[in-house]
Amino acid sequence: MDIATLMPQFGGALWTLAAFVIALSVIVFVHEYGHYIVGRWTGIRSEVFSIGFGPVLFSRTDRHGTRWQVAALPFGGYVKFLGDASAASDKASDTYEALDEETKRHTMHGAPLWARAATVAAGPVFNFVLSILVFAIVMSWQGIPKEPVEVGVLKPTPATAGTLEPGDRILAVDGSETPNYESFYTAIREMPLSATVSYRIERSGEPQTVDGPYPFPPLVESLQPGSAAMDVGLERGDVITAIDGTPVTAFRELQDVVAKSDGRPLAVDVWRDGETHEFVLAPRRVDLPVDGGFETRWLIGMTGGLIFEPATRTPGPFEAVSSGVRQVIFIIESSLSGLWHMITGAISSCNLSGPIGIAETSGAAASQGVESFIWFIAVLSTAVGMLNLFPIPVLDGGHLVFHAFEALTGRPPSDRALRVLMGMGLAAMLALMAFALTNDLFCP
Repeated sequence: MDIATLMPQFGGALWTLAAFVIALSVIVFVHEYGHYIVGRWTGIRSEVFSIGFGPVLFSRTDRHGTRWQVAALPFGGYVKFLGDASAASDKASDTYEALDEETKRHTMHGAPLWARAATVAAGPVFNFVLSILVFAIVMSWQGIPKEPVEVGVLKPTPATAGTLEPGDRILAVDGSETPNYESFYTAIREMPLSATVSYRIERSGEPQTVDGPYPFPPLVESLQPGSAAMDVGLERGDVITAIDGTPVTAFRELQDVVAKSDGRPLAVDVWRDGETHEFVLAPRRVDLPVDGGFETRWLIGMTGGLIFEPATRTPGPFEAVSSGVRQVIFIIESSLSGLWHMITGAISSCNLSGPIGIAETSGAAASQGVESFIWFIAVLSTAVGMLNLFPIPVLDGGHLVFHAFEALTGRPPSDRALRVLMGMGLAAMLALMAFALTNDLFCP
């Protein structure tokens, strides 16, 4: 076997693994730091803060007595509090009972109920806060399109020739008024297909009518990690000019052909930097969230874009954070809806990815640039925060259920009950991980 032929595959695997480890480490650190810092604020002492498991590679003890360490297996992490027997926060019964009352107050098991509940909830909350901040920062960095529609930068396309210029404010398209982006996209959907479109614009304060290219061509604005389009090598900025030899002008033409393909391989001609390339890709069945439910479609995994980058404005802090909150809520709602539809059999259980699938998505996101990778970390952080709130023993949600039981009955569950429930929770999580891993290996 030629070793040289294995190098690209080996390098790709290393890139994927590195991206996955970086993404997971950031998310785990933020999650565990939430437990640590709120625990410290509420008087619960931390003995160990670890990123990773297994042999310790590096450690340092701070002035509060917490040992910060990096371990050899970077696939998780934990905070071990005073009085814990392990990273799962189960009580070290023998040593705990030997502690005096003042010291017990600084353990996870001897602290007031409110302090324990706040410390447990802080992990998922910090994951959500990370996601909100990332989404808000990305929005502030990218900016929000100005209204009415204004041309920022024209994109290179085979049909760029025309008279639109940066700074033009588009007042109407093909006779339809476009005071905002909603009306602008409505006009695009309703106009007849044509290589040349009439635009009424305002340029340097003067209204005029000019001709320009179709505003929404089959241009690759972004690629879905792990999609058919990414797998065959399409890139951001590519323009699909023909499918199976038939020229296409608009993105909606591409959508129609893909939707009707039934998974049949499609031969596409792609314009890239003035040259034409040929690709063959097969659309894949994808379950998409639609109005609280799911719809199965054939997709190639790309989003389209306008022939120009819109001129933008910088949003205010409240506007950016509010958008970040809405994005987190959308991810949670879509994830819960997807999980329910998988349980009921409405959509395929192959939509559940395991560690291999998540790692591949990490690598694909990183390959599209830093911004795409950071956005992926925020999405994954939301998913991790949500998962940890599930009422399963060994997860934060399970501990919160125990605390709720204690609040209602005035006493915590017995140690024996906790051991049994924790064992059942661990078994459930291992079964879920095994199922997800099976999906990674055997689902198409």
